Amino acid sequence: MSEWTGGPCPACGEWMPPMQVHCRECRQLLNPELSADSVEIPEFFPLKELDSMIEIAPKGIFTTCSSCQQELKIAHKYLGERVQCKFCQAPFRLEATNPKVRQADVYSTCPHCEQQLRFAPKYLGVKVACRFCNGKLQVLKDSPR
Repeated sequence: MSEWTGGPCPACGEWMPPMQVHCRECRQLLNPELSADSVEIPEFFPLKELDSMIEIAPKGIFTTCSSCQQELKIAHKYLGERVQCKFCQAPFRLEATNPKVRQADVYSTCPHCEQQLRFAPKYLGVKVACRFCNGKLQVLKDSPR
């Protein structure tokens, strides 16, 4: 059996390179010795998707105001700074050495689905899955300052 040597398609006239079975434009068989029954289409086997593990750093913490007891979400860049409660306007210092701050929940954003996630301190340094998209995450212990 001879193979296609290249040239214009017999059906549509488009030039096709050598070693082609079908015309790229009209899907016509290029070799006259071939018939539709002689060309086998391989069985489709889907490849298994690979899970990618992405490291995320906590962006901030959840803490309670010492005056009004409302929960506040505060970015890590304010650790060690004097901050003000958005509910009662009471000022307080957000110290990283405070046991209440060290045991506070942290938050970050899932890089897979962009949803905000909340983590208990026990998940810092642990591999977890996003509760929204099931994306694989590694929560870093230290946050960038």
